[in-house]
Amino acid sequence: MRRLLLVIILSHVCLGLLAQKQKKKRVSRERSPQQELIYDNINYLPSIKSVQFYPVEQENAFPVIELFSEDQLMLAFDDLRGDVRNFYFSLEHCDANWTPSRLSPLEYAEGYNEDRILTYGTSVNTLQPYTHYRVDFPTDNVRPKLAGNYLLKVYEDADKSRLIISRRFYVLAPLMSASSQLVPSVDVSKRNKNQKLNVTVQTGGLTVNNPYQDVKILVMQNQRPDIQQWLTTPQFVNNGELRYHDNRTLDFGGSNEFRFVDLRSLRLASERVAAIQLDSNVRVNLVPDENYRTASYASVFDENGQFFIRNQDKDNADTESDYMWVTFTLANDAVTDGTVYVVGGFNGYQRNDTNKLVYDASQKKWQGTLLLKQGLYDYEYVYVSPSGDVDPTFSSGNHFETNNTYQILVYNRRQGTTWDELVGFSQVR
Repeated sequence: MRRLLLVIILSHVCLGLLAQKQKKKRVSRERSPQQELIYDNINYLPSIKSVQFYPVEQENAFPVIELFSEDQLMLAFDDLRGDVRNFYFSLEHCDANWTPSRLSPLEYAEGYNEDRILTYGTSVNTLQPYTHYRVDFPTDNVRPKLAGNYLLKVYEDADKSRLIISRRFYVLAPLMSASSQLVPSVDVSKRNKNQKLNVTVQTGGLTVNNPYQDVKILVMQNQRPDIQQWLTTPQFVNNGELRYHDNRTLDFGGSNEFRFVDLRSLRLASERVAAIQLDSNVRVNLVPDENYRTASYASVFDENGQFFIRNQDKDNADTESDYMWVTFTLANDAVTDGTVYVVGGFNGYQRNDTNKLVYDASQKKWQGTLLLKQGLYDYEYVYVSPSGDVDPTFSSGNHFETNNTYQILVYNRRQGTTWDELVGFSQVR
């Protein structure tokens, strides 16, 4: 009888241990696939959404930090696969044209040049599950020690081939100062449409032996990679001053104020929202946009193309905001061939299948649907002709009065070096 009782007790203990082992057994998941690195702002997986990248406490500002300062950049993003993964990040130094510098990590980075993203949170009561990640850097393990262009690379399980995100950012050594003047275009026919910039650079205490070869300047409009110009030849050089006043350069189309949509609430439709449908997912139809290329300029407030994750219905916009399928419509447009894209800071102004519109000949409109998180979005339409010509203002026109922000980046390559330093940065509105 005692033996039988002992066998029963042992069997219960063994079954309990077996059940505990089964509970602790990890659920297998597929790792992120291997990717080829692209030196640009890229989301390598369709599940990576709502990437935010800017200086800490300066939402949507240009991603530039000063060398050897306490400045930090914030990277945040959502992974719609919904589980928790081990993401790491590292830096790579590049020249002014975004090709890798001929430097080893020991030369441009302090620490191990790799760190793990430890801050994350899972979505709460959303139809679309996701995991929200955030990291502020530089950290003790990842810190640049040279000025210039850098590529931030995020990857899974410390395997640099399993990329999920790459982002460009800038490290400034403020050795030169750049100022600019916004004037009407020299071309009389463009004076009501274009914005002409004259740039002056003070070299300060930095010795520049050959400004025509060693110094180059990049000017961007509203942080847009598709609207930018390079300067390599100053028109005047004297006493540490470089003037770039060529009438043929920096004559930008003024564009127009960005279109805007408020998607903060799923309960109340904002002005530009025609309908909200909630079922197994959220679908939002926007009021059709008109082509006002030939219309007169109208002053409206915009954020110069930026976007903001916000939620009027819940407290925590990062983890309680839902995703929605948003349908954009460009109506009554004379353009019927080529390709139209909807772009903005939310997708880095890139043009691909996820933001491409399709022309409906029967209704004479372009239409496309994008997956967006609750928030505020500036956007615009870009046209690519069958021959490949890009027109970023085909549906909005150009106006001198438009309130744009221009970023001016000054690069210098010292004699005997193989990389470009970012030595000057300024912005003008």
